[in-house]
This record gives sequence, C-alpha cells and structure tokens, in this order.
Amino acid sequence: MYKPALIAGITLAGLAVVLGAFAAHGLTKVLTPEKIDVFQKGVTYQFYHSFALVLVGIVYASFPNKQLETAVPLFIGGIICFSGSLYLYPLLEAKNISIPTIARLITPVGGLLFITGWVSFLLGVIKNN
Repeated sequence: MYKPALIAGITLAGLAVVLGAFAAHGLTKVLTPEKIDVFQKGVTYQFYHSFALVLVGIVYASFPNKQLETAVPLFIGGIICFSGSLYLYPLLEAKNISIPTIARLITPVGGLLFITGWVSFLLGVIKNN
C-alpha cells in the first residue's frame, strides 16, 4: 500500500464530510441555493478524488511504480484548485467581493490536474507487467 495516498485520501474525504455539512447547515442563510450548489459541486469532486487517492494507495500494493506516485499530488492539487475555488467563489460573491477573471482560471487548472491524475493512474496500472 502507498501510505501517503491513503492518508491524504482519508483526510480529504473526512474534510469533504465537514464541508458538505457546513454547506447544508451553515451556509443556507448566507448563500443563495445556486451558490450552495456550486459549493456542493466542490464537495462532490473532492469526494470522488479522495476515493481515487485511497484507490491509488490500495492499487500501489500490486502495481508499485512512479506513475501511481505521480497521480497522488495531481489529485491533491486538483482538489485544492478545483474544489477549493468552488468553495471560495460563492463565499466571496456573497460578501460582494469581485473575483478577477484571471483568478477564475484556477478552476479549469484544477480540472486539468484531475484529468492528468487519472491518466497517470491509468498508465501506472498499464505499465505493470
């Protein structure tokens, strides 16, 4: 098993539970339903990729290689950029803080990190004979 992936995945999944509960119970008076949906989309993608991290950690036991190790920071970076931006934007907008257009590029960067993480994961499984 690849312990860094397991620790990151479990920690980030637990954090996703906290953030989801915060959105459902703490933000309903502060954000519009549309903004809560954006926030929840961040939670959803954080969950998917937290589970991907755990899966990488488990698969590594059978297929230990650099590509699987590389998938870990890509998934973590994707969570930070993609999900993190989907948490931050609605909160800033609720406070009437304008978000520069250039700052909105962080979300697609996070998406690219997710995609690259999945490609690295696939290559890591394929590479092993």
